[in-house]
Amino acid sequence: MRAWPSPEISTLPIVGPPVAIHDTATGSLVTTRPDGPARLYACGITPYDATHMGHAATYLAMDLLNRAWRSAGHEVTYVQNVTDVDDPLLERATKVHVDWVELAERETELFRQDMAALRVLPPTHYIGAVESIPLVVELIERLQAAGAVYRVDDDWYFSVTADPAFGEESNFDRETMLRIFPERGGDPDRAGKKDPLDCIVWRGEREGEPSWPSPFGPGRPGWHIECTAIAQHHLGGAFDVQGGGSDLVFPHHEMCAGHAHVAVPGTRFAQVYAHAGMVAYDGEKMSKSKGNLVFISALRNSDVDPMAIRLALLRHHYRSDWEWTDAELWESVDTLASWRQALSLGAGAPAQPVVEEILAALADDLDAPRATAAVDRWVAATVGTDGLADTSDADAAMAMLAALDATLGLAV
Repeated sequence: MRAWPSPEISTLPIVGPPVAIHDTATGSLVTTRPDGPARLYACGITPYDATHMGHAATYLAMDLLNRAWRSAGHEVTYVQNVTDVDDPLLERATKVHVDWVELAERETELFRQDMAALRVLPPTHYIGAVESIPLVVELIERLQAAGAVYRVDDDWYFSVTADPAFGEESNFDRETMLRIFPERGGDPDRAGKKDPLDCIVWRGEREGEPSWPSPFGPGRPGWHIECTAIAQHHLGGAFDVQGGGSDLVFPHHEMCAGHAHVAVPGTRFAQVYAHAGMVAYDGEKMSKSKGNLVFISALRNSDVDPMAIRLALLRHHYRSDWEWTDAELWESVDTLASWRQALSLGAGAPAQPVVEEILAALADDLDAPRATAAVDRWVAATVGTDGLADTSDADAAMAMLAALDATLGLAV
């Protein structure tokens, strides 16, 4: 599966500091120390509807990490999946009377366009679930050899008790897991399961649904094992960061880790688990089920500058839960205009201390609000009440433009 075109990235004359990011598993800030290229896996979309602001906030967070690593001198191998066959996609296709393949391709293309407009760096490997079925089958066979999968009717399940470390990624107690599991695709009450928390790894063929041949009978992959198989194949074991929204902490990322730990004993799945907060609208978390969505494509089609959308997202720390408002968007439109005015002057307040502050902020758990505040201060110092620039740095605008591009992804 192809990704989207990559924007050109400016090269900075200084190197950023080592990148630290909050790890959900330990609850602490962890300084990443890549051995070779920095390796990142971000869980991608299930393409049955357009990209909304919650999606954009998550992938922008991963983009900031990608850029922070690059600024620190690392090459980056970034992998993202597309769950292009799953229950929500099939259900939506049936409801709107569209072929599920056509729906998946259409919404994936719209996602590509949204990411390109927001100047999100594309993954090195952009991989669909369908094309990864051989990898999934191979992984299930390894789990079977370890005695960690079993059959219920025509479906196959993973035994969570096979992983001694199960629960260490989310740190949720069993009561919390049992409460959340059915809300996020689990089936704790299914008869025949050994443990209510066991998750499906191969869904047997159902009438009217797509299926593929396998040693486990015709069917299709479960959701969690798809990501494990793709990540292990393209990144290997103990890669640097697995990222996604905070709604993936459990069960998705916990199950991914469980599969990996059993398939390759003694190896961690990821060194760090990084999770973005949830974006609300009209008082509730944005979700397709509630219909309270703000779509990136709709804003773009109404002539909103994608850089204003990106700036509005950057004003919030990636781990925070927050609520999108139209007022925030228009404030970002105005802020962007003031930045452009200052940059158009050419000379300005000294740029190097600001660039260093931006790099330090992003290396400190991707603190984009701190970075944008530093830019605000530079703009205020550059454009006085008389609208004239402080000419102490003749190359200030050029340096700031490069920094905004390389670190925050803003084409100003």
